[in-house]
Amino acid sequence: MTYVSGFLLAAPTANRDAYRKQAEEAWPMFKGYGALSMVEGWGDEVPDGKINSINSAVMRKEDETSLFSWIVWPDKKTSDEAEQKMMADMQGQPMPEMPFDGKRMIIGGFQTIVGDPLVKTGYMMAR
Repeated sequence: MTYVSGFLLAAPTANRDAYRKQAEEAWPMFKGYGALSMVEGWGDEVPDGKINSINSAVMRKEDETSLFSWIVWPDKKTSDEAEQKMMADMQGQPMPEMPFDGKRMIIGGFQTIVGDPLVKTGYMMAR
């Protein structure tokens, strides 16, 4: 059963191109670690809720856009191994400058229980 790493975050709206470029450059790395697909969704209709919302969860500022992204893995084992390999490969290297505030990013891992998250294999990006 596939495994999905999900991400919610906010990025400065002015950084859309930089975010997209960084995501496109990251895909070969994730693919090399065994990912089946990656989707980056730039917020278009993300309403504020009365009690909670994606925007409030990521503490979106007025000049930011909320994003919803996910990476599909063949299984949890592959995802866990990829995380360990990424950490080992990045050890001792400076962290690249991110086009968003990573401290407000929400991350979660999800076991697929219904449906197939692979619309098609390979890299996909919301436009």
